[in-house]
This record gives sequence, C-alpha cells and structure tokens, in this order.
Amino acid sequence: MHRTYSMRQSRAPTASQLQNPPPPSSSTKSGRLFGKGGIGHALRRQAAGQFGPDLAKKLTQLVKMEKNVMRSMELVGRERMEVAQQLSIWGEACDDDVSDVTDKLGVLLYEIGELEDQYVDRYDQYRVTIKSIRNIEASVQPSRDRKQKITDQIAQLKYKEPNSPKIVVLEQELVRAEAESLVAEAQLSNITREKLKAAYTYQFDALREHCEKLAIIAGYGKHLLELIDDTPVTPGETRAAYDGYETSKAIIQDCEDSLTNWVTANAAVSSKLSTRSRNLSQRRRAQRSGEGHDLSGQDQPLNDRESGLWIPASAHKGGDEYDDDALSEEEAGASSINQDSTINGENRGRQETLAV
Repeated sequence: MHRTYSMRQSRAPTASQLQNPPPPSSSTKSGRLFGKGGIGHALRRQAAGQFGPDLAKKLTQLVKMEKNVMRSMELVGRERMEVAQQLSIWGEACDDDVSDVTDKLGVLLYEIGELEDQYVDRYDQYRVTIKSIRNIEASVQPSRDRKQKITDQIAQLKYKEPNSPKIVVLEQELVRAEAESLVAEAQLSNITREKLKAAYTYQFDALREHCEKLAIIAGYGKHLLELIDDTPVTPGETRAAYDGYETSKAIIQDCEDSLTNWVTANAAVSSKLSTRSRNLSQRRRAQRSGEGHDLSGQDQPLNDRESGLWIPASAHKGGDEYDDDALSEEEAGASSINQDSTINGENRGRQETLAV
C-alpha cells in the first residue's frame, strides 16, 4: 500500500503564511557542538549568566534557557513524526478499516510534527527579540561602571586629600558621565518596553496559530475514528466489508483545506475581557492620555463648619459605632490576599520582605 506522510506534496504557502510570511529557519537547528543530545542543555544552563556584564546576566540566562526549550520542541517534533510512521506500519497488517484509519491518522500525526517544526521557527523570532534587549543592557553597563568609578575616586580623594585639584576635574567628568548615563538609561527603558511587547507578540501569535491548527487536526482525527466499526462480533461472525476509503481521503482533504486557509481572523478561540477588566483598562488609557478623573466634588463642603475647628470622632454620624480594631476594607482585602498566597503550605508568587 502506498503511504504518503505529507499532507501537502507541493508545500504551497498557506493563507496564514501569505498573510504573515514565515521567519527563516531557527538558529538552534544548526551549529550544534554536542549533537542532538541533552549534554548541551546542561552546559548552557550551568554556564548561562556566569559571564558578561552584571546588568545582562539574568536576561542572558533566560535566552539560554529558551534555547533549551526550542531544542526540546525540535526533538518532540521529530519523535512525533517517527510515531506517526510507526503507527502506520503497525496498522498495515490489521483489518481493512483499522489499516486505512491508522494510515490516515499517521498522516495527521506527521503533520503535527511538521507544525511543531514551524512553531520552533516562529518561536525563535521571540527569542532573538529578547536577545536584543540583552544586548542593549550589556551596552549600558559600561556607562554605569564609569559613573560609579568616578564617584568612588571623588569620595576617596575627599577622604585622603580634601584640597586636591583633581576633585574639580573628576566632578566635571562625573557630570559628563551622568549625562551619558541618562541618555543610555532612557534608551534602555524605551527599547526594553518596545522589544518586550514585540517579542511576546511573536510568541503568542505563533502559539495561537499552532494551537488552533492542532485543534483542527484533532477534530478531523476524531472524524476518522468514526470510520472504525467497533461493534462487537461473536466468534465465527464476519464483519461487513469496509467501504470508507473515499471518506477517509475526503476527511484528509478537508483537514488540509482547513489548515491551508486558516488565518488569524478565523480563529475559533477568542479572549474576552470581563466588564471590570475592560473598564479598568479604559480608565488607565484615559489617565495616560491626560483625561484624568475629576475628584474635586468628592469631599464634603465645609461651609457649615467653623474654619479650623477639630471635630472628634464621636461627633460624626455613626461615631458611636467606630471601632479602632476593625479592619478597613483595604486591610481586609490585603489580609485575604496574603492568606490566598499560601496554598497547602506552598508560597506562590513573589515574596517581598517588609521593613518592620
């Protein structure tokens, strides 16, 4: 039986690829020092962040860890293709319905492996963009070091030689170094925000496309399973002849068409904000654009009160019900959050040390 594992022989660009051209092949697929094994993973993880400027060490470690993730995904994609081939080989000796369905399931599983490979290439766009932030951090470190060095020299001279003429010269150099540092820090702040948003836009767009296409394949895979006759038979009874060859081919073709024509606008899953989240987001955008909220009418007028007089708590309405020990609404919320942050004895989220 002739078996084809690629669903698209010609590999014509899909609608999604035409709308958003695929990136070049991932940089992790070539230039491997230790082959395809896991030794390189351990070495990169241990050595990441040990060298280079202090400012860039944490992001350097992240970039190296993401490289490990990508190579793991490559391995998953290759092994999924091998699994698809093995499933088809096993099913070839089975009854006609099982043989045909396992053959077509192998086609779908092989396609998943190829989608994994494409996802790695798009994931590399995210990693390379994060890497550019690391490069900017590394370039800012020298200006910080120079400013700190001059500051230390001035402090040392003021301690040992308070009247040294070098102090004036160093203070002038410090002014120039601070100016250069301000420019570098501003660039770092701007580029970090721009690149961070771009990087995770790449990742989430790629993840969305990958998951939507996996869902499409899973749906058509279940349609294929319906072609298997699982009605129990008694010993000696013969099953009806299988007549689903054309149907299975049509299902594969439908799956191919769905994958080829998929674009982001046709995504089946959408993330909708709640009313509260939407209102908070709109309020934040309004504040950022200068449209602040007018709170001038929030306080009670003081016209009926003598100016400057202090009024005890008991004189206010409901003053007898005032309780110093009662938690305010904000404090109660904070207490609830602190309790919720520990689940089954496990601390979750960032732990902050509060000064007592």
